[in-house]
Amino acid sequence: MDSRSELLAGPVVIEVRDVEKTFHVPQRQRRSLTRMAYRDLRALRGISFEVHKGEFFGIVGRNGSGKSTLLKLLASIYRTDAGRIRMAGRLAPFIELGVGFNTDLTARENVTLNGVMMGLSRVEASRRLDSVLEFAELREFVDLKLKNYSSGMLVRLAFAVMVEADADIMLVDEVLAVGDASFGQKCLDVFRSKKRAGKTLVLVTHDMGAVQSFCDRAMLIHDGEMRYIGDSEEAALRYFKLNFPAADGQEGSSSEGAVGLVDAWLENQAGERVEAVEQREAIGFNMVVEARAELSGPFFGFQVLGVDRVPIFGFGKTLEDERDEPQLIPAGRRLKIAARLENPLVPGHYSISCSVSRGRAHGDLALRVPELLEFDVRWPGDVPVAIEDHEVGMVSVIENVQATLVGSAGNEQ
Repeated sequence: MDSRSELLAGPVVIEVRDVEKTFHVPQRQRRSLTRMAYRDLRALRGISFEVHKGEFFGIVGRNGSGKSTLLKLLASIYRTDAGRIRMAGRLAPFIELGVGFNTDLTARENVTLNGVMMGLSRVEASRRLDSVLEFAELREFVDLKLKNYSSGMLVRLAFAVMVEADADIMLVDEVLAVGDASFGQKCLDVFRSKKRAGKTLVLVTHDMGAVQSFCDRAMLIHDGEMRYIGDSEEAALRYFKLNFPAADGQEGSSSEGAVGLVDAWLENQAGERVEAVEQREAIGFNMVVEARAELSGPFFGFQVLGVDRVPIFGFGKTLEDERDEPQLIPAGRRLKIAARLENPLVPGHYSISCSVSRGRAHGDLALRVPELLEFDVRWPGDVPVAIEDHEVGMVSVIENVQATLVGSAGNEQ
């Protein structure tokens, strides 16, 4: 039984049955300044699904499809018009920037207030203030009123409060896009740690790379109705087909989603799957993909990324035949990409990103995975290394350094 099957065999922590939600939207009459008419906007219609303990569940759809409305129903911000929602476990929502904050209060006061709202006692919320400020990197602004915070500072504070609440279920909206690149990487690291800890996450996003990388399953909503639920790769493909329809109803000008990721792993010199290698030990890289549509001469590009997702080096391959013509990959065919990489990296934590372009046009993406693999580079052997011997930077070169005495001051040679 694979990991996803094990999750789906586990207990259900979110149950949604036949949920309906309608909003009454005001429309002012043309010939009257006082009379107000309303029209009904059916935001959600007959939505039913389950989320299991420890599952990362994605909700995708175009703007106005109803996905954020659904998340607010799960968070009890809205009430359902029909149907039922059941939740098992302590909930931490991260839905809209500033929701739950009083901007006339300081960060110190808001952290305590929000911690209590998320289920912590007042004493527990106060005790976690230091951890919240450290994560959000806002210690020097703790007594500043939130109305003087930037949007980036607000999002860091709100996310840090949610993380420190240590809830069983997290609801996260696209608001994470407000943060900068460094904070975004920190959020991704939190998601990984929460996943390892068996927490449950529901993620609403337009980032199909995040869906493909993190989500065990995903649901596509369109015009308030559920159009698909299941494999996250398939959900991403259907999302792109909705956004880029062609005249004949087939895949349109964007081919992102035309390649599905099957597996990716690293190997040591013995051919064993590993998540860490020793410094200067060669790295075996492997990836298996499946063509969901016919591809002509696809280009596979990879980047090795360091701290803050800074690119260190890249490698790639264009598929061509013996005549240097684009090689045709039929739909349904699987392909394995293998590479042997030299390892100049200093000890630390790294990741590999992937992009697959259709043809020679590198802008025509068929697959994009920002976090394909993570791995560590460790010091050779088990012998501790002195602090002064630590290498700086991101790569280590084999150097030949010599020192020669050339004379003394006032007596140059």
